[in-house]
Amino acid sequence: MAIFSAIISVVLGLGVSFLIFWGLNWIVERTHDRWKARLLPYVFLIPVILLVGIFLLYPAIRTFVESFMEASKRRGEGSTFVGFQNYVELFTTPSFLGVLLNNLLWVLVVPAATVVIGLLVAVLTDRLGKRRETTFKAMIFVPLAISGVAAAVTWRFIYFYAPPGNPQIYLLNAIWTGITGNAPVPWLTLDAGRLNSFLIMFIGIWLQVGFAMVLLSAAIKGVPEETIEAARLDGASERRTFFLVIVPQIRGTIIAVLVTVVIFVMKIFDIIYAMTGGQYNTSVLAVEFYSQLFSFQNPGKAAAVVIVLMIAIVPLVVYQIRSYKRQEELR
Repeated sequence: MAIFSAIISVVLGLGVSFLIFWGLNWIVERTHDRWKARLLPYVFLIPVILLVGIFLLYPAIRTFVESFMEASKRRGEGSTFVGFQNYVELFTTPSFLGVLLNNLLWVLVVPAATVVIGLLVAVLTDRLGKRRETTFKAMIFVPLAISGVAAAVTWRFIYFYAPPGNPQIYLLNAIWTGITGNAPVPWLTLDAGRLNSFLIMFIGIWLQVGFAMVLLSAAIKGVPEETIEAARLDGASERRTFFLVIVPQIRGTIIAVLVTVVIFVMKIFDIIYAMTGGQYNTSVLAVEFYSQLFSFQNPGKAAAVVIVLMIAIVPLVVYQIRSYKRQEELR
């Protein structure tokens, strides 16, 4: 039934869009030639601008306004304006500062590790030969095709904990108890040094490495062979050739991958919620938004969390767009 509804939605959406563009184009075609050239671009721009305004701009403005409101505890009384109270309460709460720290750790660790591992895999698989390269790349790329919840369910069988006296069916504790003989460890509740957060970060890295590998591998293959041969003739080692010749030429791709993964981790929700529900100091901004809205029934604070997240992401998006423009200009 869900698949049938999705198909109907897609067909109706495409059909309505086609009728709108066809109708506007039909009107423009019957105008004077001088006006036709001026009006034709707007045939395609106006519907898109309207859709962006209705589904993106209006919700963003509404969320911004809501972040300065507080829902009344009495039913039917609506919301009252409280100014910056929601923001002040968030940034003076130790738990929210811990959320910001977790988000910062995700931003620092996951993108950097993803790019480094993706670059390493791209270089190594490139030396395996065509058939083996394709096989290994397909295996590494597969995790990207699954959802965050599916990845979390998979990694539950690695990180979870069975109390002492029970069979250790979870991989990490099976290895730990088998090698050391010590009691099993509840890994996901160990917040000392944010160990549980780092364990969950590894799932994000596992998901994104395939994406980084594909783009970086294509960029490396696009490096002119003449520059590599020139470096070798000058006596440069393989390491120096890679870091001084290849890496500078794929810098744009590295930055694009890095920014894309940063945006991904800034919005991370499903993996953390499926693994810990944001407990044990593993919460991030997206999980905090969900908790404020649905668990604490506080839409004002939830909107404030969203605004904080938007403020953090917008500079990254702007930088990525400018980076793409610079790359296009160089071509």
